[in-house]
Amino acid sequence: MLTLIGQWVATPARNRRLFRHFVRQDFFGQFSAAAAGAFWLFITPIIHILTYSFVFSYVFRLREVADFGQTQFVIFLMIGYLPWFACADAVSKSTNMLLEKAPLITRVVFPVQIIPVVGTLVPYLTHGIGFCLLLAYMALTGHLSWLWLLLPVVFVLQFLFTMGLVAVLSALCVFLRDLQQIVSLAVTLWFFLTPIIYPVTLIESELLRELYLFNPMHSFINLYREIILLGSFSALQLGVAAGAALVSWLLGGWLFMRIRHAFGDVL
Repeated sequence: MLTLIGQWVATPARNRRLFRHFVRQDFFGQFSAAAAGAFWLFITPIIHILTYSFVFSYVFRLREVADFGQTQFVIFLMIGYLPWFACADAVSKSTNMLLEKAPLITRVVFPVQIIPVVGTLVPYLTHGIGFCLLLAYMALTGHLSWLWLLLPVVFVLQFLFTMGLVAVLSALCVFLRDLQQIVSLAVTLWFFLTPIIYPVTLIESELLRELYLFNPMHSFINLYREIILLGSFSALQLGVAAGAALVSWLLGGWLFMRIRHAFGDVL
């Protein structure tokens, strides 16, 4: 078990050239046929922010969130939405990740475990640009503090958590194709069970609020909001986020490494 986990952890370092090639190919391949090219990386998050600002601020007239220092609702929303979208995008794409690479996997000998790593990194790079634009705006409006040094830590923990899920789902979908539909529905349900478009304080039952701790994305998103908007953070939620990230990353990688040799027979 430890050998497989060690191989999984060392994958990007041991295969640096192949890793960089796959990342570059997948990242820029998203915009290869687009006239505006990589400029869409900046256009898309700006359009999202403007759209949500109009819908929630002027249509639904949701102005402020009292629990986060009277923050405008659209800011509260986007701080949670952008990191969530990175995770959801990677998880949604995981179901076809190995199936799309089937010709490569069955004909070329290479470390197949590099595919879920790249498949997680590319969405995080893509949506991380939008999050950085939002952070730049928040810094200019006076929210910058030394606690922002924790933001990369939280982001990396969320990335590792997502990578573990992507590894498990991409591997299982090789054998169970129905998981594609199940994952699509589960991601939608997960979105509404995570306090992205609402503060968790709207839940009146204290028991239900405590159950949110079993949803790691709640801890990740709340950490972003507390650090950026309040200049503080919950040690409990940081512990939950770190624990969930390590368990997901290591166990997900171990499972992937354990069954990877059977991919060629099924694909």
